[in-house]
Amino acid sequence: MQDKNVVEVNYHQTGKSTNTDELGMREMQARVYQHRNSQYLLVKAPPASGKSRALMFVALDKLANQGIKKVIVAVPERSIGRSFKDTELVKYGFYEDWKVDSQYDLTLPGGAAGKVQKLVDFLNSNDGRILICTHATLRFAYEKVADDKTFDNVLVAIDEFHHVSSEDSSVLGTALKNIMHNSSAHIMAMTGSYFRGDSAPILSPEDEQLFDKVTYTYYEQLDGYQYLKSFGIDYKFYQGNYLDALDEALDTTKKTIIHIPSVNSSESTKDKYNEVDSIIDAIGEIVDQDDKTRIYTIKSKQTGELLKVADLVNEDGREKVQDYLRDGLNGPDDLDIIIALNMAKEGFDWPWAEQALTIGYRHSLTEIVQIIGRVTRDSSNKDHSQFTNMIEQPDVKDGDVEYAVNQILKAITASLLMEQVLAPEIHLKRKRHPHEKSGNGADIFIKGLKEPSSDRVKSIIENDLPDLKAAILQDPVVKNGIATNVDAEVMNKELIPKVVMTRYPDLSNDEIEQVSQYAVADTVLRHAKVDTAVDQKGNTNEFLKMADKFINVDDLDINLIESINPFQRAYNVMSQNIDSNTLRIIERSIDAKKYDFTEEELIQLFKNSKLFVEKYNKLPNKDSNNEEEVRMAYALAKLADMKARRNNQNG
Repeated sequence: MQDKNVVEVNYHQTGKSTNTDELGMREMQARVYQHRNSQYLLVKAPPASGKSRALMFVALDKLANQGIKKVIVAVPERSIGRSFKDTELVKYGFYEDWKVDSQYDLTLPGGAAGKVQKLVDFLNSNDGRILICTHATLRFAYEKVADDKTFDNVLVAIDEFHHVSSEDSSVLGTALKNIMHNSSAHIMAMTGSYFRGDSAPILSPEDEQLFDKVTYTYYEQLDGYQYLKSFGIDYKFYQGNYLDALDEALDTTKKTIIHIPSVNSSESTKDKYNEVDSIIDAIGEIVDQDDKTRIYTIKSKQTGELLKVADLVNEDGREKVQDYLRDGLNGPDDLDIIIALNMAKEGFDWPWAEQALTIGYRHSLTEIVQIIGRVTRDSSNKDHSQFTNMIEQPDVKDGDVEYAVNQILKAITASLLMEQVLAPEIHLKRKRHPHEKSGNGADIFIKGLKEPSSDRVKSIIENDLPDLKAAILQDPVVKNGIATNVDAEVMNKELIPKVVMTRYPDLSNDEIEQVSQYAVADTVLRHAKVDTAVDQKGNTNEFLKMADKFINVDDLDINLIESINPFQRAYNVMSQNIDSNTLRIIERSIDAKKYDFTEEELIQLFKNSKLFVEKYNKLPNKDSNNEEEVRMAYALAKLADMKARRNNQNG
């Protein structure tokens, strides 16, 4: 297994994102507070940026100055409710502390039915100002409320907003829509990951446009830390059982969260308890297990040091482990490794964590962001954070080739998206005059770049590019194009515009072209490597390496940018990380799905292929200009894939 990171981003340790102003607000919180008068506010900010406290500032202002009578804060699960516990704000400069009456903290232990009724009573009475509950409690309470106007003059704050969906089957999504349209309620939505490319959109496009948006980027957060100065993403590919390859991926010198695969995935052995035992064996030898906390003390195989290890997979004693993780962690020496299945992702705070080792690709970009968020918190014990993903490599002799190929494509494309999320923000602008120079802040001027022709296009470019790029990278046809290193013109003029058209069906053809240009240019330029050179006059010029070309940043032209496949780097990453035989397997698996052949067509094309080989002494080429030769090439790929699957089933 290789140790070279697919993504490596360095930061400047400015301390800016963790410093506070005269009101006790961090940079992100102050940015949100500027929009405190918005009726509908959407905050996109990474984990650990202080979203919960940002809500407190806004909610208290709405209660004091904007006619709001009650505040409901909904979190996805009870454990996250502690993020909104009583908090001192006055001593840091704000005018009021955040206080929650314990009877209205519905994330504390208690029966679900009673909590639902408590929320209904809270809405219908004059008692209480602030209530904390789960998404589920809010959902069930909404179904019991007779009239949406019950939410008049109420602030509904939804934490981890990506759990909501605009689908008709989403009760919370429907409730949110109805509350917005049928009451005077204020809505504040917060998320550390708002990638609508994952599945269904969170809001309909019409409703989303009603929200004022505050975006605080991952780069701003990490660049402004005091201690953390770099972050890396690495993919390690294995064949067979992941437990046999774990030794090469595990580094017990790092504070690590290990997420084992879902029991429903192909990576799982289907015995999660045995997997935990095997992981513990890979770590070292058990010395002790504390009866009170259920935390293991293990002697490391690698270093001989004693490590404290938490098992969140086994149900027996898990509550004691959770209590320890919640109340017993006061410094880096209190824990070394966590083994988890579905826990220790969202809303979990272990600031000393240095590495997330995740087995099996996670099917949601949102989940990847949340896992990465566990290790990208600033702490004096680390200057580097790492996300390492162990991915099953396709093997024609063993396993589901198509599934494994899909996992690899998702992993590589996700890493590209994360690289862009973690990099500095750039602003693309049309170059109107030759003297306009790039490098003024984050502004990059591009000759020939189309101007947004409508407010709709401008809004998409300013607010939605990360989500659009997520949708592009999740598109199956685009992923296949990445894997086969499709021609730049096909990618930029056909595949990407199709995704834009599907995502924004209300756009005209000209608007689709404008959005596509910005998406392509943004992707290409964010992956470009920057270099500088000094000319004979002593002037410093900045160059970008795009694909194999060095371009002066002041000579950027949209035609040049569109001549580059924005995902060339993904193909290069794949080529570097897996062997040539596996690349052939990936290509064959993709090729096998490009044409739907009947059995009779396959037989005839196979016969034609034999005659072709006899005549030309070569196999049919899928890149040929002859359509029949192309069909023969894809038919052979389909037959090879069918043969491999049959051998796998028989073996």
